[in-house]
Amino acid sequence: MTARTQAGDEAALRPIDWVSLAVPGLVWGSSFFLIAEGLESFHPAFVGWYRMIVGLAVLTAFPTARRRVDPAARGRLRALSMFWMAAPLTLFAFAQDRISSSLAGMLNTLNPVLTVLVGFVWLGRRAGPRRIVGVIVGTTGGVMIAAPTLGEGSSSAVGIAMAFAALCCYGIALNIAGPLQQQVGAVATVHRALAGAVIVAAPTGLWGLTQSSFSWGSAIAVTVLGAFSTGVAYVWMAWNAGRLGGTRASTTNYMIPVVSIVLGVGLRGESIAAIALIGTLVTVFGAWQVNRSA
Repeated sequence: MTARTQAGDEAALRPIDWVSLAVPGLVWGSSFFLIAEGLESFHPAFVGWYRMIVGLAVLTAFPTARRRVDPAARGRLRALSMFWMAAPLTLFAFAQDRISSSLAGMLNTLNPVLTVLVGFVWLGRRAGPRRIVGVIVGTTGGVMIAAPTLGEGSSSAVGIAMAFAALCCYGIALNIAGPLQQQVGAVATVHRALAGAVIVAAPTGLWGLTQSSFSWGSAIAVTVLGAFSTGVAYVWMAWNAGRLGGTRASTTNYMIPVVSIVLGVGLRGESIAAIALIGTLVTVFGAWQVNRSA
């Protein structure tokens, strides 16, 4: 991690920085509703792959997407293709075949906590008492979110495990994306990573296509999902990670459960256990503690 990114993780945020951090989360909060709509007709493997294709098509329209990339960065771009795109986008689609869109959004509050853990274990970044407390609190909240659903049977437990695995992938990716965005640029970083992800996910995506039926509702939902949640929001997230650091950029996930709960409960009639709602607040507090200035 560069000194600039390290400083971004520690410096106090300006009001405009908080606005910038909120934008991807507000967009991604609708992702889980759109995934649920897509799953009405499409197989999970195809939902994940198709959104990558649409996102790649949108970003190809940007001239900066074709910026030359230093060969030394290609290994990290391949890692992003797997850990930021192919694996988590596919895993979340399969997870939502088993759990509600509201729950999937609520679990995303763990992202900042997992990003810090990856940075500490993998990159050797310091973790002071405040961040350690934040990790403990955030993890406790995550258990509270998952607890009611774990009692619903093995299918729900598998769905939660898939969502958690996807979040671990994001924790790895965000620690890579910040320094890489500074070197390559946000649009080029996400464009190259998506291009690799489309190739990696092609076998399962094509198989998922054979298992899918067609409806306009699902097609429109996943097209919107790909254009905005996979295309535009990923570029914005990479830009935030480059300016403010991967840990700080992950705080955008504070916005996700608010939007996912409103859409899931309001439009899909989903129900949420009280302890899960409390757990969401506990996790958000833990994530906020993790990301406070040292």
